[in-house]
Amino acid sequence: MSNRSSGEDLTQGNLYKQIIIFSIPLILSNLLQVAFNLADVIVAGRFAGAEALGSVGCTTNLVALFTTFLVGVGSAVNVQVAHGVGMKKEKEVEETMHTAFVVCLIMGLIISILAIAFTGIILRAMNTKDELYRDAVIYMRIYMCGLPALALFNCGNAVYSAVGNTRKPLFFLIISGIANVLFNLLTVIGFGLGAPGVAIASAVSQYLAAALVVISLMREKGIIKLDLKKLKPRRARAIALVRLGLPSGFQYSIFQIANVFIQRGLNSFDAVTVEGAAVANNIDILTYEIMAAFYTACCSFIGQNYGAGNAKRMKKAYLITTMYACLAAFISGALIYLFGRQLLHLFTTEEGVIEAGMMKLSVMAISYWLSAFMDNTSAASRGLGKTLVPNISIIMGSCVFRIIWVCTIFEYFHTVQSLYFVYMFSWTITSIGEIIYFIFIFRKETAKFKKQLA
Repeated sequence: MSNRSSGEDLTQGNLYKQIIIFSIPLILSNLLQVAFNLADVIVAGRFAGAEALGSVGCTTNLVALFTTFLVGVGSAVNVQVAHGVGMKKEKEVEETMHTAFVVCLIMGLIISILAIAFTGIILRAMNTKDELYRDAVIYMRIYMCGLPALALFNCGNAVYSAVGNTRKPLFFLIISGIANVLFNLLTVIGFGLGAPGVAIASAVSQYLAAALVVISLMREKGIIKLDLKKLKPRRARAIALVRLGLPSGFQYSIFQIANVFIQRGLNSFDAVTVEGAAVANNIDILTYEIMAAFYTACCSFIGQNYGAGNAKRMKKAYLITTMYACLAAFISGALIYLFGRQLLHLFTTEEGVIEAGMMKLSVMAISYWLSAFMDNTSAASRGLGKTLVPNISIIMGSCVFRIIWVCTIFEYFHTVQSLYFVYMFSWTITSIGEIIYFIFIFRKETAKFKKQLA
């Protein structure tokens, strides 16, 4: 089976170089996906005022709760396709891919409906400020209409990543990202729609990105060619995707559930503090998305090499991607610490909001590297097709622990700093559990390879 026309063979070659080449387009793709919400916040803050900025910004964690679930489902597609490519099973890749598009679209529709229905209730439960609530609800409901498109794009992006092609999704995101900015300016400045206007722009841009990736796959001539006539769920493939995808989706969104509690704690402070944290979140997330590219690389490289039975290369891929993710965290953290104020000025000119934003960024800048051990080890386990135990570890370390922290440590000190330190401690605890499990499961899988060769 040849996949050269559609991607790269990740089972041979110089890993240091391959992972960088693989990851750079992913970094840019991830940053462009973030740019949808980032452009919303910039346009809202600069052209629609502080209230519009707060309305969009206070939904960041809630938007991430739903969108990261779909990203997690997409990671399951990546693993399944990568395994098929590694084992050189063309029919398996074809069936998995066509089933995945149907499953992802259905999940996108379901999440969209649920998000639209319960947005108001969740925002009230988060103690959203009254002056921000109305526009925040409208923004969320419009934005959530784009989730089916986001699900389709993530599916196509996962397929391309599984065969080592991260350039095409990047190109499509560049186009849709430019369109998003133009639509933002048109709806906010041209039509004066404020927060609802930026939501419309984001939803339209997501559908554009989805259309581009689907059309591209339909035009492929290799093993990942998308044929609309073959779009039907194969029961066995669908079950495998759901079994891997749902835990992955929950794993991605678990953080956001805990962050909703953190947002609730933030909402106990004044509006300036809330707005400052909202602006900081949009800089904060840039670092996570840069690091996330290496996690996708880890999952893809381990997935293909697991299919090929190459344990030595799997271990090396894990160590290299962890090193690169930590390096990205140190560099990004240093830049944010040094130039945080200038970055915050992109979103707002209000000094009080900038001071509040720097309060968060100062804590986060020294903490990012800890998350690399947790997230990349979890990605490595997903590459082996294991999600249940990593999910339990993340639920306990990064969800339950954070909620307990908010209800105890934060309630006792009730300072913004005591709220932000939860990230550092939760990442450390979760990393320990993830690493112990990965060592165990890797040794088990390695022993299985040795038996097959004997």
